Amino acid sequence: MAPRGLPRRSFLAGGFMLPASFVSGQAPQTLSVREAHDAARAGTILLLDIRTPEEWRDTGLPQSAIALDAETSAFEVRLAGLRLDHPGKRIALIDRSGALSTSIRTKLAGRGFRDIVAVRGGMLGPGGWLAERLPVVAYP
Repeated sequence: MAPRGLPRRSFLAGGFMLPASFVSGQAPQTLSVREAHDAARAGTILLLDIRTPEEWRDTGLPQSAIALDAETSAFEVRLAGLRLDHPGKRIALIDRSGALSTSIRTKLAGRGFRDIVAVRGGMLGPGGWLAERLPVVAYP
């Protein structure tokens, strides 16, 4: 049973609070923007910003993110190339609000991509990257 005041599906493991999906061995399907930021900085995930170049120019890119426009015809080919270049790393998708990355993650999971997660809140949504004041870099 989880301690009072903590989510029921969270457990203490090695001094850190982890989602139950980590403890059970099941990979989570989403990450918060803070989890994505920390994991990208630690080098344990590839963070892909799947918005358009116009959106990147408007807000900048999340620090450590790779820009990969999901609207291009070569999106899946480039994604597959990134997976080959970075074996064993999970890929986190971030978009404007979190909806597109969740949809694409689901579609790709049906095609055998099991190592992809969506970032909740995206760049501009509630609890998103900018709302959490996480670092961004300018897009050329």
